[in-house]
Amino acid sequence: MKKVLEKTRSFFSTLGSRFKRKPREQKPVPAASEPITTPRGQSAQNVNPKKVDRFAIISWVVTLLLVAALLGGTIFYKNSHPTAQVSAAQPTKSPTSESSTTTQPQINNVPVIAGSAGGVSFIARKLQLKTNIPERERYEAINYRVSRGDAMLSLAEKFNLTSETLLYVNTQLEDNPHNLKPGMELKIPPVDGLYYTWKDGDTFESVAEKFNTTADAIINIPGNRVDLTDPKIENGVTVMIPGGSRELRNWTQDLATSGGGESGSTNVCGGGPVASGFGWPASSHNISGNGYGPGHLALDIQANEGEPVFAAGSGIVTMAQGGWNYGYGNVIQIDHGNGYVTVYAHLSVINVGVCTPVGQGAVIGASGNTGNSFGAHLHFEVRIGGSNINPYTVVQ
Repeated sequence: MKKVLEKTRSFFSTLGSRFKRKPREQKPVPAASEPITTPRGQSAQNVNPKKVDRFAIISWVVTLLLVAALLGGTIFYKNSHPTAQVSAAQPTKSPTSESSTTTQPQINNVPVIAGSAGGVSFIARKLQLKTNIPERERYEAINYRVSRGDAMLSLAEKFNLTSETLLYVNTQLEDNPHNLKPGMELKIPPVDGLYYTWKDGDTFESVAEKFNTTADAIINIPGNRVDLTDPKIENGVTVMIPGGSRELRNWTQDLATSGGGESGSTNVCGGGPVASGFGWPASSHNISGNGYGPGHLALDIQANEGEPVFAAGSGIVTMAQGGWNYGYGNVIQIDHGNGYVTVYAHLSVINVGVCTPVGQGAVIGASGNTGNSFGAHLHFEVRIGGSNINPYTVVQ
């Protein structure tokens, strides 16, 4: 803009110089006719002041008018041409005018949001930054390395199997969940059941009957790769028996029941208090590793090293023994005089002796990690007539 003003001013200055009046030529005057001159001082005082340059003023006024015209034109142009605004995307309208005015049905549990275009509705969609890929069904076994803190119950829940299935398949456990150790490699089948190596003379019906399942279950599972047009399995091939089961070894029978075992019978101590009810034997009511089931006829109750263990009911101590004891570690048994015997295993401390009478809730020892155990807890059993029952059926 500054350059435009300078050029405009220069143009008008040049134009003015062209039209400026030239001074008239004066004729020579004789000396006798020359006018009387005044003194220098007086002439200086009488000199007229310098005249104002009218053309310069006019050029500046014209320049300012041009600038004002340019600015005004620019403002007028912007006001007469507004900036185009991008409107928000609107949902697709119905092809008919009737559908735009008719209320759309709402799907159950699906939000319907009304748009700005009258009557148009759309379903809100939640933005997902991560794509959810559905897990495919598994037909083959996988390997899993046991880490510290794992237990049969937690592993069974993790792979949606029963703890018995893990015992059926992994023979290195010897049907004993307490044999689970960190670093051990486990075979995890795709479904509940067991594996079987086909032998000469086996049929689908005979194998199914042996393991308490059906022939169709063996044939139809894709992992066995049975030709449905001619179903047969070659000798020596290991197949999955879905839903199959077998007898598990009862390790609790290794530790004989020390007590009368029958209501009214006499124990090795000659009798003692009789329980009228049963309470919980530890401070915590949580199961830390294994619950009661075919492979584990007891409860593994959460208990840190050294926490107190209580007598579940009144009775007399018939066993208080340290050592390995078939994997039970330091163990206590109490005969309650009504046919029930309770067992407390893996203890770190034993506070009672044989033939010591105890009342319900008395501290008999402290929880620990002795015997066949990895991780402190309380192994608690309830037996009647020498056979184990689920403690939840009698303990409150």
